[in-house]
Amino acid sequence: MDDLQELYQQVILDHNKNPKNYGKLENANRTAQGYNPLCGDRVQLFLQVEGDVIKDIRFAGSGCAISKASASIMTTELKGKTISQAEEAFKKFQNLLTSDIHQHVEADNFGKLAVFSGVREFPMRIKCASLSWHAMMSALQQKEQEVSTEA
Repeated sequence: MDDLQELYQQVILDHNKNPKNYGKLENANRTAQGYNPLCGDRVQLFLQVEGDVIKDIRFAGSGCAISKASASIMTTELKGKTISQAEEAFKKFQNLLTSDIHQHVEADNFGKLAVFSGVREFPMRIKCASLSWHAMMSALQQKEQEVSTEA
């Protein structure tokens, strides 16, 4: 299990150092901002939604390694997905983060998101990992106000 945790940590650090889909999306038709006052994480999400499909998704902002890696992996997972698939992925990710820490996580069930299973051991870090996901849901629902982990 230690080897697996080390691999997960390496994936998170790699996505933090070399985030995917980072930067403003000029032709975005849905956006949202998120803020985690406990950690100082800030994220802005940019989505280009056509019909029911997320054609493109990018993020910008600053934050801890977990926050940035979560946004990076989220954008790679959701690009090309339907809105309902994105909503289902949000629920699945929330379940992963809030499940019992003693419960074994089947990597096959979560794909790349399984790297965040270790966050369950650090409850304060769950907000870091979920910030971009909440911002994505806000963008899909076209809400105007900033998402906060403390609201």
